[in-house]
Amino acid sequence: MKFNRERNVLSEINVTPFVDVMLVLLVIFMVTAPLLQQGIDVNLPKAKGKDLPPEERITLIIKKGGTIYMNENPVSINQMRRKLDAISKLNPNVFLKADKDVPYGLVVEVMGEIKEAGIEKLGMITEPKISLK
Repeated sequence: MKFNRERNVLSEINVTPFVDVMLVLLVIFMVTAPLLQQGIDVNLPKAKGKDLPPEERITLIIKKGGTIYMNENPVSINQMRRKLDAISKLNPNVFLKADKDVPYGLVVEVMGEIKEAGIEKLGMITEPKISLK
């Protein structure tokens, strides 16, 4: 007895392993993305506004304990003033991040020092306010 079988070649691609790998990668990236955020942890207040374009700028950060950072380097108010005096001729954009629990007087004092240094462009950085309607 002789069997005559015809074998056809399958030309379809099995996508199930591809989908499995993509889902695993998606989960990995979703877990690791929040860990990649760099910088100093500050509890910012929430306010409405537009996102700023990423550019070279000077960022002053005031943490809850009153510690002041200039581009992630701790400085005193006097050191900050000297550095701002030195770069004020370049007319830079200065952005201020202050923890919402920092006393208002300290924030105003830092803002006054920025203005005294001759810098006119001062931006306040906040977190976007989310409204559910």
